Amino acid sequence: IVEQAVARTQCYVNAYGPSESTISSTHWQAVAGDEIPHTIPIGKAIPNTRAYVLDGTEMCGVGVPGELCVSGIGLARGYLNRPELTAEKFVPNPYEEGLMYRTGDLVRWKADGNLEFLGRLDDQVKIRGYRIEPGEVETALRELPGIRTAAAVARPDSRGETALYGYYVT
Repeated sequence: IVEQAVARTQCYVNAYGPSESTISSTHWQAVAGDEIPHTIPIGKAIPNTRAYVLDGTEMCGVGVPGELCVSGIGLARGYLNRPELTAEKFVPNPYEEGLMYRTGDLVRWKADGNLEFLGRLDDQVKIRGYRIEPGEVETALRELPGIRTAAAVARPDSRGETALYGYYVT
């Protein structure tokens, strides 16, 4: 599909980024005639942005999976009225002045310097463009009167689109 798009449009761009970092943090582009990799990379850091692949606080080498952390002038200051979450996700950058954002995305460096997206480190899912933490939904369900336990899972609905399903025990 990507090869057809590149041939038809002469260019294909894959831009990655959380909204905590002005939407786009990395960028990859193919133009007509480029060899298209089997897995489309999320690219390299855009100007004035840094990308780190970390295992805890240690940088990962080429091919080693780790959490993507980003820093730079486009980084948000934190979450409005959420100081605990801000402190968890926006941490001091040990490699340069300022903060870096821990994305929760699992990536690895490719030999060509591009990043490859591998998945999430948590259970976060995206449904119709919204990031949802099933654990937060489960917690809210458990707080309802008469609910002993609950679970929330994302799975395809009858149209094949991702939907969130909640289950509970009274």
